[in-house]
Amino acid sequence: MKYLLYSLMPLGILLATASLAIVFSYGVLLVLGDVLLLSKLTNKVTQVFLIISIFPIKHYLNLSWSELGFVRAKTFFSQITMGLGLGFMTLLPVFLILFALEVNVFDPDRIWTLGSLIQKTAIALALALLISLLEEPLFRGVLLSGLNIKMPVMAAILISSTYYASLHFLKSHTVVGYQDMSIPDGFMLLGEALLNVINPENFQAFLALLMVGLFLGFVRVVLGYSLGMVIGCHTAWVWQIKMSKSLFNVNPDSDYLYLVSSYDGVIGPLVTGWMALVMSGYWLYTRYHKAH
Repeated sequence: MKYLLYSLMPLGILLATASLAIVFSYGVLLVLGDVLLLSKLTNKVTQVFLIISIFPIKHYLNLSWSELGFVRAKTFFSQITMGLGLGFMTLLPVFLILFALEVNVFDPDRIWTLGSLIQKTAIALALALLISLLEEPLFRGVLLSGLNIKMPVMAAILISSTYYASLHFLKSHTVVGYQDMSIPDGFMLLGEALLNVINPENFQAFLALLMVGLFLGFVRVVLGYSLGMVIGCHTAWVWQIKMSKSLFNVNPDSDYLYLVSSYDGVIGPLVTGWMALVMSGYWLYTRYHKAH
């Protein structure tokens, strides 16, 4: 029962930060005018509030920065580099398979020069790093570390990964015009976003992101690496996905289209199976060496 309570506490924090974000966003739009949709501003503000929440949660749980995964700079940046290599090698086979099966095909309408390709690569890498720097301290930092002091490690990894996957689908698609917006509308959008998490259409992508979260949690806690390693790995994955979306189109006529979901043209059953195979392979490898 206590484990269930601990697993629901992050949901309570999420709902509290989202509620504050709704009120704050409504006030901001009243002052600034019709500059952004209420749903979009609320989404961004919620993300900011969640990042800020790391500090009071860290204090409340009496966690040190090293327990959250922040180590001395030399080790941290060295592991980011290692993580970039790990992320590149673990996801590259997925792209090779999708290309070989003609699920992903070159976009013939894009004209690339060396300069534009270098620029796109650099921008995609910078954005991928920014995403990872924001997400990893939250999910594989304070959330995973906080759960890990309250429950067994595998349960902590599973629950933190479930939250990680779920938040990718916490989105509302209803458009509320500036003249019609109100605080109750904000909570209506929040309810719609929560329901979208359990939308069956998102299940394939959710399962793949869950496996990604399990992999990163395993690297962080079971293998004992710092946040630098998972930040690097996460960065390499996001960068490859962004570059793939720029270079390729998803072929709707492919016989193997079921291997990807509509989420981003990459995440889907193939990623789920591949990540499960990688983790199972590592587990068998360690068991073999322990036996010998």
